Amino acid sequence: MENVAIFDSPGKGRGLKATKEFWAGDVLFSEPSLAAVVFDSLAERICHSCFRRQEKLQKCSQCKFAHYCDRTCQRAGWAEHKQECGAIKAYGKAPNENIRLVARLMWRLDKEGSVVSDMQLITVEELEDHVADMQEDEIKELKVDIHNFLDYWPRNSKQHTIDDISHIFGVINCNGFTVSDQRGLQAVGVGLFPNLCLVNHNCWPNCTVILNHGNQSAVNTMFHSQRRIELRSLGKIAEGEELTVAYVDFLNLSEERRRLLKTQYFFDCQCDYCKNGTKDDLKLAGREVDGVKPSEQQVKEATDYCFQKLETMDKARLDGDYHQVVKICRDVIDRTEPVLADTHIYLLRMWSTLSEVQAYLQYFNDAAEYSRKMVEGYMKLYHPNNAALGMAAMRAGVNHWQAGLIEVRTWDGV
Repeated sequence: MENVAIFDSPGKGRGLKATKEFWAGDVLFSEPSLAAVVFDSLAERICHSCFRRQEKLQKCSQCKFAHYCDRTCQRAGWAEHKQECGAIKAYGKAPNENIRLVARLMWRLDKEGSVVSDMQLITVEELEDHVADMQEDEIKELKVDIHNFLDYWPRNSKQHTIDDISHIFGVINCNGFTVSDQRGLQAVGVGLFPNLCLVNHNCWPNCTVILNHGNQSAVNTMFHSQRRIELRSLGKIAEGEELTVAYVDFLNLSEERRRLLKTQYFFDCQCDYCKNGTKDDLKLAGREVDGVKPSEQQVKEATDYCFQKLETMDKARLDGDYHQVVKICRDVIDRTEPVLADTHIYLLRMWSTLSEVQAYLQYFNDAAEYSRKMVEGYMKLYHPNNAALGMAAMRAGVNHWQAGLIEVRTWDGV
């Protein structure tokens, strides 16, 4: 792979560095998944081949589990689904997403070997699994998954040792990458991208990962392009500079980011943003009006109130009670907006959720107003080229267009 090279990153182990200079937006490399599966909760709403959300999907007539946009997508996904289809029929049901992903990985590795492409920099066997670092409850869950995997794995497939199976589960646990739908707004599945696993974390990274769904529209599958991730630069990257991405959202407070990284990825983040608590003050700040700030007690009370309501709001959202979501968000915003800064992370959560739900309910003027506030807050916190900021700006633009606040001009040309 000409753009990147493996090297020993001080204090981190293996990493990737640039072999030449890059500028914002450049693609350093792209990589199709070694295997990927749709989340259990979305198995009937997302195409199992192209990972696009569709209103009506066709069910696999054999296993009754896999769903596809049409026969074109079904044919395109048959190579991955063929052995899975028979296994699900024999097992009597589809196992959980972790077991399905491990099985898809092992079937592919058994068939093609540990290196499936000339562009592959590392094998699954070489990836860290961190099984030895797992907590007792995680080990118990792992043992349950391995037991169920052994029941699911066909007897006529190649048999593997417990250690090999355990390693694959561990690799997925700390290296699985979430796959989004075609709009990029919702995580709908998980996959393994070996080269991407070599890119280390930084809370203020120089790269971001974009999912390219490829072209799946052609009737003849030979004209399809693969679903793949693209590693893109966020700014100028010098030759020899380490490539980094953010494993967790920078919007979290430093302490929370470090906790998440330790729990999920088994390392202590030593970046300057974590050590110095950079921008943490903005994320919990009070609103200043004409040089007057609210008292620390007022900010604390507003923060605590927001935090308490977030759980209630999330539950209503999961239940699909969107009018209740609107009611909760409006109550919290009316009560806390005069006190909290536009960079306060809990207030941003409320604005973000309310704009999304109001757009869904087709109250576009409200959606536009709250998405504008969200983007203005994000701009003070995120890297200017951060993907989350870009997606938020796109959402706000769509809301403003739907509300009739953006004039669309057509070019007739001559």
